[in-house]
Amino acid sequence: MSLAIFSEDSPCGAQSAMARSVLIVDDNPLIREHLCELFKREADFDVCGEAENGQEAIEKAQQLHPDLIVMDLSMPVMNGLDAARVLRRMMPKVPVILFSAYGGQVGSEEAHSAGVSALVSKSEAVAILIAKARSLLNPVSVRANTGLTD
Repeated sequence: MSLAIFSEDSPCGAQSAMARSVLIVDDNPLIREHLCELFKREADFDVCGEAENGQEAIEKAQQLHPDLIVMDLSMPVMNGLDAARVLRRMMPKVPVILFSAYGGQVGSEEAHSAGVSALVSKSEAVAILIAKARSLLNPVSVRANTGLTD
């Protein structure tokens, strides 16, 4: 996790120093807007940027150093799997959620080998996306809830 000092005029608009930054990547501006609003409503998340294709996602990730990337699969210029491969090499500790209507076209093994941390279908309830994001960013609390210890 990258540490940052947040001010009221921060481009990320962080609600607190504890908020985790999210980069939203989708070629559909309405879906990007919806995802941004969804994450902004959650006190523990802050949207630090948006991108409309995989290449732009890589550039924004280098600039913004997000804690989490939520990315579509099918996009122009560079798709989500190809971008995930590059992002995994650049920032291996940053989880990538592939949020796509075409999730069934990608096997979980292929997605995992590309660097995708989780697959979430756009047809699922948005609460599943938020829960998956939290579980990826807070694995200690997930272990505590399952009874597993270090």
